[in-house]
Amino acid sequence: MAAVMPPPALRPPAPPAATVATGGPRTNPAQTGMWIAIATIAMSFAALTSAMVVRQSGAPDWRHFQLPSILYVNTLVLLLSSATLEWGRRRSVWGLSVTFGLGLLFVAGQIAAWRQLGAQGLFLATAPSSAFFYVFTALHGLHVMGGLGGVGYVLQRRLIAGRVAPATFGAAALYWHFMAVLWLYLLLLLATRV
Repeated sequence: MAAVMPPPALRPPAPPAATVATGGPRTNPAQTGMWIAIATIAMSFAALTSAMVVRQSGAPDWRHFQLPSILYVNTLVLLLSSATLEWGRRRSVWGLSVTFGLGLLFVAGQIAAWRQLGAQGLFLATAPSSAFFYVFTALHGLHVMGGLGGVGYVLQRRLIAGRVAPATFGAAALYWHFMAVLWLYLLLLLATRV
């Protein structure tokens, strides 16, 4: 017995050929979540940048100071860690281990920069410029520590299971590279404004 087909006007449209062949469009929840996190972090730093520019423009109490030179070394450390992360993606656990170590070195360098400023008498409450410096670098440092958690998780999966899901590695790498780009932006901002 033949099935009765509804008239063409009542039939649902046929899915596109690509959807039929693959079972639907594939989304990567890890990447999507990471892009949302990156957008949120970027908007937070944009808001702080705007606040800094407004505060500086009308402030007779804005105090310019020289950035600690260790920040430039830290920049090289963070950029190198991005390269070693990509090396770890292609090669072995060593690249991930070096990335993790360089990330810790970056955070230690930020603490050293704060101590150098403290030795000059510049603290969070000293002036608006030093307050913005501490807020920007502390927030970035906290986000780097979150990235260290991601790199540490990827490293642990690679060591224990021998592999890590490409989507998980991709999300961790995306975040880590964003931290490097964000730091370049912050260094430029701080060098020209404080």
